[in-house]
This record gives sequence, C-alpha cells and structure tokens, in this order.
Amino acid sequence: MSDSPVAAPTDAEIFEQKAVRLAKRERLIAERTNAAGGAYPVSVPITTTIPELRAEYAHLEAGEETGITVGVAGRIMHARNTGKLCFASLQSGDGSRVQAMVSLAEVGEESLARWKDLVDLGDHVFVSGQVISSRRGELSIMVTDWQIAAKAIQPLPNLHNELSEESRVRARYLDLIAREQARKTVKDRATMMASLRSTFTGQDFLEVETPMLQVMHGGAAARPFVTESNAFDTELYLRIAPELYLKRAVVGGIDRVFEINRNFRNEGADSTHSPEFAMVEAYQAYGDYNSIADLTQALIQNAALAVADSHVVTWADGTEFDLGGDWDRIDMYSSLSEAAGRQITPETPIEELKALAEAEGVAVAHPIHGKYVEELWEHFVKGSLVRPTFVMDFPVDTSPLVRDHRSKAGVVEKWDLYVRGFELATGYSELVDPVIQRERFVEQAKLAARGDDEAMPVDEDFLRALEHGMPPSGGMGMGVDRLMMAITGLGIRETILFPLVK
Repeated sequence: MSDSPVAAPTDAEIFEQKAVRLAKRERLIAERTNAAGGAYPVSVPITTTIPELRAEYAHLEAGEETGITVGVAGRIMHARNTGKLCFASLQSGDGSRVQAMVSLAEVGEESLARWKDLVDLGDHVFVSGQVISSRRGELSIMVTDWQIAAKAIQPLPNLHNELSEESRVRARYLDLIAREQARKTVKDRATMMASLRSTFTGQDFLEVETPMLQVMHGGAAARPFVTESNAFDTELYLRIAPELYLKRAVVGGIDRVFEINRNFRNEGADSTHSPEFAMVEAYQAYGDYNSIADLTQALIQNAALAVADSHVVTWADGTEFDLGGDWDRIDMYSSLSEAAGRQITPETPIEELKALAEAEGVAVAHPIHGKYVEELWEHFVKGSLVRPTFVMDFPVDTSPLVRDHRSKAGVVEKWDLYVRGFELATGYSELVDPVIQRERFVEQAKLAARGDDEAMPVDEDFLRALEHGMPPSGGMGMGVDRLMMAITGLGIRETILFPLVK
C-alpha cells in the first residue's frame, strides 16, 4: 500500500457529493409515514453508549457471541460494503468506536440494499443487534435493525490527511470529529477549570460574576472594544478585566472572591494573545502579593495534577516540563542590572534608560521610566527564564492599581509569573488608599491625553467604593488559555475551542 497522502476532493467533487447526499435525504423523507416530520427521527431507542459498551465487553474473545441485544448510535467514520455483509465503524463523541456488521442473513435483502444505497461516511446512524466479537476480535454489533439518525450532507475531510492548523481552528467541529488531540484538549480544559474552582473553594473563596459591558473600562493596561447600547443611548466598553468590580465586592465584605470570565482587548493576535480570552482573577482580604503568589502556585500545580497526574507535564511535542517545587522569585531591577551589566534602579535617569534602549534596538512606545525598564527587562532577561519564575517589584508609574513597596522606594508590590517564556499571571499587593488611587488615575489620564491607548481613565464610582474602606488585600489575574498552554504545550489558538479568526 502506498504511504503517499490521499488527495483532498476538489470543490467540484464536493459539490457532486453534496448533490448525491441531498437526493438521499429526499428519499428518506419520501419513505417516512409522516413526511412533515422531516428526514430524520426525533429520537432513537438507545440502550447504551459506545464507551459503556466497550467498557462492559472488553473481555470478549474473537468470535464470541453474548446473546445480548443493545441499541447504540454513532457517526460512521469508516465503511466497507461487500456482497452480503457491510461493515461500518461507529464513533461516539469521545472518539471511542464500535463496529456495526449489517448482513443479509440478519436484516434481509431489502434492508441491506437500503443500507448500501442511503448510508454515507459522516452519517449518524442507530443500530440494534447482538453484541459479539468478530472473527478478527473486534467488538461489534451484529445488526438486526438500523436507521439514519442524521445525514451528513457535506462529506467529511479525508481522514488519511492531517488537517492544517488553519483548517482546525476555522472548522473546529471537523477537528473534533477527526483528531483525538482536539477532543483531549477540550476534556483537559474542562478538568483544569474544575481544578481551579476546587482549589479556590478549598481556600474559602466565593465565585461571582461581574459585568462584561461597562460604562468605563479599567482594571488593566489595554485598549478596549467599544460598542453602544440602544436601550441606554450610551457608549459602552467590553471589559478588559473584572478587577475594579471584584474589589468593590471586597469592599462589600466578600473577603475572598474570584471570577473566571471572558475578557476582550482590542489588540494584536499572535501565538500567546487572543482579542477574546478567558481569565481568572481573585482577591484576598488581609493577603498580599506573597500570599497571592502562594495561591497562584497552588492553583497551577493542582491543575497540572488534575490534567496530567503529575507536576511534570508532557507537552504535545513530547517535551517534559516541570511545574513542581517552589518557584523562584527574582527582583526585576536586580535581574535587569545583572543581565545588562550595569546598575539600574528606580532612580536611574530616563535619559540613561533611553540611551541603553536605543543602543540595544529596543523600541518603547510611551517613554516613561517604567516602560523603559519593563521593555529592557524583557530584552535582557525574559528569554533566559526556563523554570516557572515570579518576577517581583515593578516600576510605580506602570502599575496604577498597586500598593507602593513596603521597603523599596520607586517600586510597587507586583509580580509577573513567567512560564514557558511567556507571562502567565500577575499579582499585586492591592492599592486600597483612595487618595493615592485618585492620584494614580490622574497620572493615567495624562498619559491617555498624550496618546497612550492603554491608560486608564479616572473611575469616580470605583474611587467612591474605596472611600468606604477596602482592607489590605492581595490580588491576582491569570490567563486560562495560557494556563492550558503551560500544561499542554499547545499554541493559544489550539487551547481555545472556537478562536477568533479572520
């Protein structure tokens, strides 16, 4: 047999196949007693699922018969028709399969002819019959009755050829039908989400929901999507982060709160960024950025255990990555100074930072001290991080929602967590003083006036909430899609079930 790839059908061939299948659908309608009911039954008498069948009868020897009749349904993935016996592989949603054997002796001449005439690859069919093991040892149903539950009008892609990444993300339903890894990713993500919630619940956090449509964007440095409400006759923003509402909840007395949410940022899309993405944020009264780092490490390590049964995860390409142990915590300024070979502190003049950036070819869109430091840190240090690492203590002028460091002037108590070379999460000792928060917002407004699209506006309602007293708190935010990337090694478009594509 040749190993060369099978050519994909042309548009003309697909059009022809669709026409043939539509004609078969019309014949199904004509056969039905109540044609108004359409081509397909409302339900079929399933007695067991394919996964249950495989689990219960895995012990059968080749050629063994059980005498037990079952009714199952699945999608036809492979089919072979001979004179008096037809074979079909039925697949359930989880990818497990069972063979259906349609024989002249069991169903009769007319039913066998209808099977050969009407059934195509991709169709959903119901079969009932005895559970047996074929002479080759394959778990099978010896069919006595069958019906088409739903017909595939479009032919399936050629299963001998791997779908391209572009095809996979544009037609994820085909990816899920054809590829085990796609189904596994969906299940792994569900397992991971359940683990996140379990870890939070185990530490007495409450899950809440906050608005996606907001009259004022805030909680992160990002460009928002803008829309309008006809009912309120006002401009609205899709949320870039739930932070400011979750902090209102802490003000109200929900001391440990989290949300798993969808956020929207009107920015670029690449291997680690998507305009629409999932995020988890959490706030802990009387915590700080150290305690929230401990929580974040627990969340990630528990998720790895749930998905991979180990802190050492195996990525899609076979690489092993260790998420276990206690993770390093390094200082941003100190690590930058060491990598750059010169002392850089919060007092370093901006002219000196600018000269270094120009010498290294580092572009800085908004020339303030903190932007230079962060861009230079990414240039010099980011690429050298292998193990999960908390990068601690950021410049004050790029972190308007963070408390000043308790002992270091010019920096705030903020960390970013880097895993696999990308930023996975960020955590703060939260700024809870409304007077300082107002000053920070005003500085952000000045940056916005100078053209910084990511700067935050002055949020008077949030300031009013802080004025009622928010306890000292630690807070964190983590990309859920990126957590999947860290555990599975996949790109962001593979971790999102239906990513936005042009």
